[in-house]
Amino acid sequence: MPGGAHQRLMYVRIDTQEWTCEDRLMATRVKRTYNLAPRTVKRVREMAERYGVAASQDAVIELAIDELERRMTDAREAAAWEAAASDPTFVAEADEFDAAYRSADRETWPA
Repeated sequence: MPGGAHQRLMYVRIDTQEWTCEDRLMATRVKRTYNLAPRTVKRVREMAERYGVAASQDAVIELAIDELERRMTDAREAAAWEAAASDPTFVAEADEFDAAYRSADRETWPA
């Protein structure tokens, strides 16, 4: 080695796999504070503790948010289908598909 210095070899492993690993110590939750009416707090507590709707009060809130999101999505989709039903172009295209696949449906689906 030049100048008598020792060269240290370093090996670096490069991970080229297409999966990721989450550190067990990384937080998967975010602490938030909301100002809720006392009646709401009581109802959330009762749902978790008395009725066992979910394992914790946080889980009750998550269920409620999931349900609200599902209802909003359903309403948007219903509005889109209602609009499509009054769109002559969509109706004509749907009728074409119905006619094109009518015999295939009869062949594969039970009567």
